Amino acid sequence: MGIQRKELFNSVFALRWLVFLIGLLIMAFGIALMIKANIGSAPWDVLHVGLYYQFGLTIGTWSIIIGFFIIGLTTLLTKQRPLFGAFLNMLLVGVFIDFYLLLPILKTPSSFMGKLVMLLIGIIVIGYGIGLYIAANCGAGPRDSLMLALTEKVGLKVQWVRGIMELVVLFFGWLLGGPVSIGTLIFSFSIGSIVGFTLPQCRTFVNGIFERGVADENINKRPLWLNNHDGISKKAR
Repeated sequence: MGIQRKELFNSVFALRWLVFLIGLLIMAFGIALMIKANIGSAPWDVLHVGLYYQFGLTIGTWSIIIGFFIIGLTTLLTKQRPLFGAFLNMLLVGVFIDFYLLLPILKTPSSFMGKLVMLLIGIIVIGYGIGLYIAANCGAGPRDSLMLALTEKVGLKVQWVRGIMELVVLFFGWLLGGPVSIGTLIFSFSIGSIVGFTLPQCRTFVNGIFERGVADENINKRPLWLNNHDGISKKAR
């Protein structure tokens, strides 16, 4: 029985990280769609694109660099070692964004309606990517970790801290020439509601996968290890 439990834990653990990876792939694709739509990006991507315009490198590289800075700041605030999931989120999203932006088939539409459709699809894709990577319970991204750390330090509600963070980042991204436009407003006012819709769906889907995996192992026909989390992702939900 001990060997069976160990094998079950390993299979569920691997499946959890696979879902996390797929979520990051999907989220990065949505980000790339928004950038390619060229009618405004999400606040953090406005900053990344602005840094790319001013200093070169790539948009994904700046996403990684800013992520490193955020993880360092969060570590100073919390006095705790950063989680592996935050590092993986930071590195892979940047790499995936650059990969998608290099695809020749991903082009900016010529008409405004085409750009708007691409932008809206990108936002929805981001919502499902966020839902999957959070549902996997492998750790919050660096920006969410900083949000939670600041919330504990200043005593404000999460939505206020997140809103202030987004405004500050958007302001500096705009100063650097990042793409602030109607798409930025659409994203800012819709992403919360979209994630509120996609996250429960993704949780149901992911938990169903884990339960089926456990049933296949035939251990009491019930899910095991499904409530493990890192202590941050639960708060981020």
